[in-house]
Amino acid sequence: MAKTSVIARSKKKPKYSTREVRRCFRCGRKRGFMRDFNLCRICFRELAQKGEIPGIKKSSW
Repeated sequence: MAKTSVIARSKKKPKYSTREVRRCFRCGRKRGFMRDFNLCRICFRELAQKGEIPGIKKSSW
């Protein structure tokens, strides 16, 4: 879980567009971020397992 000050800093508009930091909206994690869902890989996996992300299901073969 990221500190609230770090999350607040990432929400501010950066001086340069390349400095933009994308964070998971649930936990604030910046590494392993999926842009399509605005989630980190850990939160994505948790929500997908519960079936809370429409159109996503666990694959098995």
